[in-house]
Amino acid sequence: MNRLERKKKLIALLILRHLTIDDEDEEYMLHEHWNLRKKVSEIYNKRENEGIFKMLINNHLVDEEQRFKSYFRVTREMFAYILNLVEGDLTTASYNRVKTPITAAEKLALTLRFLATGESFRSLEFGYRISPSAISTFVPKVLAAIQKQLVPIFLPSPDQINWNQKAEEFKKRWDFPNCVAAIDGKHVRIVAPSKSGSLYFNFKGFFSIVLLAMIDANCKFVVIDVGSYGKEDDAGIFNKSKMGLLVKNETIFPPSKFLPHSNILLPHVIVGDEAFRLSEHIMKPYSKAQMLEDPNKRKFNYRLSKARRVSENAFGIMCAIFRIFFTPINLKPETVDSVIVVCCCLHNMLRDDYIHRNPSQLVIYQDVEDFPTQNMIPLAGTGGFTKSDGFQVRSRFTDYFSTQDFTNYED
Repeated sequence: MNRLERKKKLIALLILRHLTIDDEDEEYMLHEHWNLRKKVSEIYNKRENEGIFKMLINNHLVDEEQRFKSYFRVTREMFAYILNLVEGDLTTASYNRVKTPITAAEKLALTLRFLATGESFRSLEFGYRISPSAISTFVPKVLAAIQKQLVPIFLPSPDQINWNQKAEEFKKRWDFPNCVAAIDGKHVRIVAPSKSGSLYFNFKGFFSIVLLAMIDANCKFVVIDVGSYGKEDDAGIFNKSKMGLLVKNETIFPPSKFLPHSNILLPHVIVGDEAFRLSEHIMKPYSKAQMLEDPNKRKFNYRLSKARRVSENAFGIMCAIFRIFFTPINLKPETVDSVIVVCCCLHNMLRDDYIHRNPSQLVIYQDVEDFPTQNMIPLAGTGGFTKSDGFQVRSRFTDYFSTQDFTNYED
């Protein structure tokens, strides 16, 4: 029986008994029945003194950088930086019933731990001494606040990106000149949303939201598109996405450039797998039959696969850090979108820190564990119709790779 039904029943009871009860009995009944709030459990009342934030984080982790990062996946400096950005949006003033509201630092700590482990709200309740209903209320707000503050910094708009620099990095690090990014997409597994029918049901037989991403030579996300339904055709998802429009309108590509040590003038491209359509600015590998027949095409596939590997590395590193992707995400679809965007931003923040500390190393952030193959799967290989310009550009790249030495691009 919900609260409204209890009130209606009490009113009817009082009307029926009005003539037979005295003032003292009526006062008792009103006190007992109208005070419908449940008493707050002692486990929540002792949050300040016995919760994880006090006992573990403030008393121990705050003094141990390595363990702090292992617990939250971010350093103490990063945590303080994010907290400074979002504190104003997350701080709640005290009021009569709640003298000591949950602080912005506690909300951020719990949310980062949720992303790092994928624990259920019921599990986090016992450690942080916060009710699941409160957690489910503030976690989307924390994610939205982080997204609002970090996206302009770590996922800037394409017109603010130096695409010539991206191409130079691919040339030096992955032996593929005139390449500005690698493109890939994943189905992120979710629990079936309420009353969604088959909108999110994908070709693999589970519910998902699609993440499309362009990745640079440093395994950082450059452009992402999140939120397409799992049931949509993979080629159609790219065509309607913002990055599909960027490629179609050629707004992100620098002018055509001569390949190193040659007189071959070719446009800048992005590299992808069989899920994407071959075009003037999108390179995909030759089929297995073509590759076996021609050793030059096999060399092209090798160079393209080497450059495209950054996309798999980026997804693998992100999933190894944020274990929420190892389990079906049980949140509303709009909150799942925020989870994905925030994880991409945090991934880029961590990559910047790693590259700053290890400039000579290209990829490895830590030992990347097994990829969550059951919860984040690639798009299907249905690239659609191919443009003739794509064949010409790919053939010229193939001829170039078959005749050049790529061990050193330094002029």
